[in-house]
Formats: sequence, structure tokens, C-alpha cells
Amino acid sequence: MAKCIHAMVRVIDEVRSVGFYKTAFGLDIADRFEFDDFILIYLRNDDADFEVELTVNKGRTEPYDLGSGYGHLAFCVDDLDAEHARFEQAGLAPRKIVEFNRDGALLARFFFVQDPDGYQIEVLQRHGRYR
Repeated sequence: MAKCIHAMVRVIDEVRSVGFYKTAFGLDIADRFEFDDFILIYLRNDDADFEVELTVNKGRTEPYDLGSGYGHLAFCVDDLDAEHARFEQAGLAPRKIVEFNRDGALLARFFFVQDPDGYQIEVLQRHGRYR
């Protein structure tokens, strides 16, 4: 069986992006590989093996065009309300908490936040299929 191991996003500023993912999701650098033209930074935490791969293309100063195909990354947390408050206190500007119900039952509670390069990230309450 295949196992999903990472999602890659291109970023402009390594320090700013690593700081965001550390503050927002507790992700630390697991590996960092520097090449002539680019840098690969793999971020993870102790809760999961899945990683976020940041790619920094050296010399790039213009923001990336995220296009219309990118949707979002998603993280789940045990206490959505506490995380939302923590994001606000950290100055990460989370959007409001939203609840989705289906057939009279809670399907999902979540909020979105944007990383420094404009990537949308969904933060979900650990519940049902979101674990």
C-alpha cells in the first residue's frame, strides 16, 4: 500500500516560513538539504510522520502564482477553540471558526489561516474522519 509522506510548497523566505509553521503547528526542521539553485526543508512534529516540504528557489523574490488549482493543506487538533485563540495571540490572523453539519450531525469544525506565501491551511477539530 502507498503511504502519503509529504506535501511540498514553494516559499520565498525560509526563515519566515519555518517560523510560521513552527508557531502555527509545532513543526520543526527534520532535514534541510541545500543545492546550488534551491533548498529543501522538511518539517514535521512528533505526532505524525507526514511532512511539509518547503522549497526555496534561490534568487526568487517575486511571490508565486498559486493559480486556481491549489486548495489547502489541513491539520487536525484536539481543541480547536484553544488553537484558534493561540493563533490570534501569535498574530497569525486565523479566520472565524465554521461548523459544517450533515444530516443533523456535526461533520466538521474548522478555521483557515494563510501562511506567509499565501497558501491556505485548514485547521480542523479532531472528530469523526478528521483524525
